[in-house]
Amino acid sequence: MRSATVERATAETWIRLTLGLDGPVEGQVATGLPFLDHMLHAFQRHGRFRLVVEAKGDLEVEPHHLVEDTGIVLGQALKQAIGDGRGLERYGEATVPMDETLVQAVLDLSGRPHLAFAPEELAIDGAPGGVTAYHLREFLRGLCNHAGMTLHLRLLAGREAHHVLEAGFKALARALHAATRLTRDDLPSTKESL
Repeated sequence: MRSATVERATAETWIRLTLGLDGPVEGQVATGLPFLDHMLHAFQRHGRFRLVVEAKGDLEVEPHHLVEDTGIVLGQALKQAIGDGRGLERYGEATVPMDETLVQAVLDLSGRPHLAFAPEELAIDGAPGGVTAYHLREFLRGLCNHAGMTLHLRLLAGREAHHVLEAGFKALARALHAATRLTRDDLPSTKESL
């Protein structure tokens, strides 16, 4: 069973997260930020992961620290759960509609962190539960940097923040599910290392 539990404590947040790539498919999320809980449940369900998150953050300041640090911890857990990458499919992609919104996620579990998502270039409106597209970018940046993942998240249609964020989490989850499947016997790299 490929899984990992990571705990991280700073002056701004405390997070304990368990990620299981191979099931059982279940989720328990309590961050103190209801919209983030909603997004993590969507991620868990659409990625078919085991995800348990308990977190606290300085929400009296704003959601930034909690959202970003949750991405960091998820990235650390993902990297540990993948291990050396032997047998890994490595690449994944998914395009997810949500009403007027269409989001595409394409990723590579290459060991090289890179995020291509620039919400300031997009006309995304709203802040459901105090969470904006900029918070999504910081979550994804923490995830990519600590998982060693390349991710391109593209908004193909839509502008309402709730739909954009939710479709983004679902597309990420579905692409990550595909990329983390064990489909071979060797390392998915001609370098023999990820």
